[in-house]
Formats: sequence, C-alpha cells, structure tokens
Amino acid sequence: MIEILKASMEHSKEDGYLGHVEFKVEGHEHPYEITLQSTKGKNDWSYALHFLRESGKEEDIEAVEELLEEDEWFDLLVNAAREAVGK
Repeated sequence: MIEILKASMEHSKEDGYLGHVEFKVEGHEHPYEITLQSTKGKNDWSYALHFLRESGKEEDIEAVEELLEEDEWFDLLVNAAREAVGK
C-alpha cells in the first residue's frame, strides 16, 4: 500500500532527530513527503505531511492522515528514516 521512494534522517544533540521520507500510496495520483522530528528518537515523533511536488486532492491527503493513525504505517515511515541515519 505504501512504497518508500527516498528516506533520510539527521541527528544533532541540539535538535534531536529530523527525518524526511518520500513515498507513494497505492491508488493516489501524487506522492507525499513526511517530515519527522523527535528529540530522543523514541515514541515522541511529531510530523508534517504534504504532497511531494505538486498539490493533489484534499481527500487524498486526509486519507493518508487517517492511514498514519495506524501504528503499522506510521512505524514503516519512521523506520525507513531511522535506517537512513548517517547515510
């Protein structure tokens, strides 16, 4: 359902963890990017979700927001960014 296109994450003592994941969702016209931030890199992730290159339908982004409420899909994106630390 979600295909990871690109993932990255940086860490600093001052800002904690800052990650970016570009991904596609099956059946959606436009890809997305999520920006993830956590001070400790544990379960305290905040995020911002937006379309990657061009705007799409509001219903689509709302559907992805609902999808990310399920830990399985949110964790998939967080883990993709975590695996990219230091690359």
